[in-house]
Amino acid sequence: MNQKELTNLIREFCEERDWDQFHNIKDLAIGLSTESNELLQHFRFKDEAQSLEYLKTHRKQIEDECADVYYYLLRLCDIYNIDINKALVEKMKDNQKKYPKDLVKGKNLKYNEYE
Repeated sequence: MNQKELTNLIREFCEERDWDQFHNIKDLAIGLSTESNELLQHFRFKDEAQSLEYLKTHRKQIEDECADVYYYLLRLCDIYNIDINKALVEKMKDNQKKYPKDLVKGKNLKYNEYE
């Protein structure tokens, strides 16, 4: 399914359950944050090798958390008319200016740390 089809799937699911009343921008943003943190919870106190091993044995749980994050993002963007693809393209243009490759290649500095 493409993004539009997924958005429609989510919209129909929510409309059938009369959940629009609960999906204001604040609560959707909270849901997005909550689900992101549930994803993080799986990797707390694990190094890279442990995290990769954990992923092998808990892939379904990780996929479910990623889907929950995507659900809330798509729902928020749908209800509040945010073109996430356009927003991402514009953000990448901003990032290209903030992080010139000749200054940051191979470095993990924030934009205000290399100037």
